[in-house]
Amino acid sequence: MQKLILLPAIILLVAVSARSQLPPPTQLRPVRIILVGDSTMAVKSGWGPAFSADLVPQATCINLAKGGRSSGSYRAEGSWAKVMDELKPDAGFKVTYVLIQFGHNDQPGKPGRSTDLATEFPVNIRQYAQEVMAAGAKPVLITPLTRRWFTNGVVNNDLAPWAEATKKVAADLGVPVLDLNADSVAAVQKLGPVEANTLAMAPPPAVVAESAASGNSVAAPKSAPTSPTNSDTAVPGNNLAERKGEAVPAFDYTHLGPKGSKLFARLVADELMKSVPDLKPYLKP
Repeated sequence: MQKLILLPAIILLVAVSARSQLPPPTQLRPVRIILVGDSTMAVKSGWGPAFSADLVPQATCINLAKGGRSSGSYRAEGSWAKVMDELKPDAGFKVTYVLIQFGHNDQPGKPGRSTDLATEFPVNIRQYAQEVMAAGAKPVLITPLTRRWFTNGVVNNDLAPWAEATKKVAADLGVPVLDLNADSVAAVQKLGPVEANTLAMAPPPAVVAESAASGNSVAAPKSAPTSPTNSDTAVPGNNLAERKGEAVPAFDYTHLGPKGSKLFARLVADELMKSVPDLKPYLKP
């Protein structure tokens, strides 16, 4: 009987001890997280904004992701140089983490952006990670977010090869990797095509909604390009928007509205807590 009385007290003591090992939020040393990637991470069309909102005040998040960029074009246009400039000043941070996610625009059919899956993409990702480490920061690789395209009720994960390449680079270098591709495929599959369409930047057109109800995705109507002389409120064409690093605020199966941003940002945060335990106190539960 005495042992039964003592057992709950021991369990409580262990739990309190475990909690006491985590520093109180007010005592956390400031850290910095830099986001590097494409539109599925970017400010207006990706999970980056909601991820930033999931951080406590002691974590500074800088979103340098740009729409329409691949692992090759991001460096070629000078965006990576800006990341390296950010890493030069100490700025009083305990540590800086650089989260890197590419793949969408590395696929074939993206003129000026596509990279070879065997000889270029993994080399680019490896170089990014190595340069982050050489600068004294910590890289975290992320596999590409899935597209929300269904065929007969099943998600078509055409980004799986780029996810595998990313994981291989992470394993070779011994750096953390977040398998957002696998997590997002599972989440989108669970939602199904009708509900998954609500994660986009705009509601689905009628033809898309009707097809989704049958378990299939059809190509979304393209938004017509507008002239630069048109009203400032006009929706730009896709090519113009991508050159600016932004996505067209219309329905598609790739980019995210607020609902999609929150869903996938939470997946990233959960993966980050497991893969980088030191960041757990900086992420809201």
